[in-house]
Amino acid sequence: MQIIHTISELRLALAGHSSRAFVPTMGSLHDGHLALVRQGRAAVGAGGLVVASIFVNRLQFAPHEDFDRYPRTLERDAALLAGAGCDVVFAPAEGELYPETQGYKIHPPSELSDILEGHFRPGFFIGVCTVVAKLFNIVQPSIALFGKKDYQQLMVLRRMVAQLALPIEIIAGETQRSAEGLALSSRNAYLSEAERIEALRLSQTLRALIARWQAGERDVAKLEAEAIQQLRAHGWQPDYVALRRQHDLGAPLEGQPLVALAAAKLGATRLIDNLEA
Repeated sequence: MQIIHTISELRLALAGHSSRAFVPTMGSLHDGHLALVRQGRAAVGAGGLVVASIFVNRLQFAPHEDFDRYPRTLERDAALLAGAGCDVVFAPAEGELYPETQGYKIHPPSELSDILEGHFRPGFFIGVCTVVAKLFNIVQPSIALFGKKDYQQLMVLRRMVAQLALPIEIIAGETQRSAEGLALSSRNAYLSEAERIEALRLSQTLRALIARWQAGERDVAKLEAEAIQQLRAHGWQPDYVALRRQHDLGAPLEGQPLVALAAAKLGATRLIDNLEA
């Protein structure tokens, strides 16, 4: 496996390989990332290349967020990627990917990007789309893989690829969970042992929300407000708990596939989760 730090070196390494699976990451990898790498390996076969990027993207962090303390563990991550079947790791310095102030940015449509996560983290999806579009241009993958844990992000990027007519197939990976049911996240490393146990409440809250809808309750605002209040009663600071349609994150309709989504702080750590139904 090669570890490459410059765009020019990466393009040389990728030349002649038309079948490329790409997994963009910010590092501090867990089994969710590795499952995407293995999924990419299976998709392109022995003749294709699997490329993973490791880059902590400043553009998607607000000034008060954890950009400076976000875990950076390149040596460990590279060993994990090699074991999962990755061929090339692209780990650029910030000055390599952004040699000058990034004035050109991708602004996704507000009806999808300014709700839920985008409402509480203004500009987040601009940062995500800009860096992913730039990485797509550098790697030029045939497929790219993203986890369903970041459900809204997956939908935003799918829409970007479709509207910009990029020749890339977006493949979703299922959310990977601990044996107890906690959605795997790099930020789980911030949790204390007691907080890891309490963190299970987030997915339990989403299951209860879905169950109440499936039992016939249709006052979505009431269901969401009560779910938020239950989290607050156990020391959480929720941003949102929402029940939406899977295909466009619109208001739920009977007979259509649903997704329940949540983001909330537990102590100093912000967690997100979602469940499909």
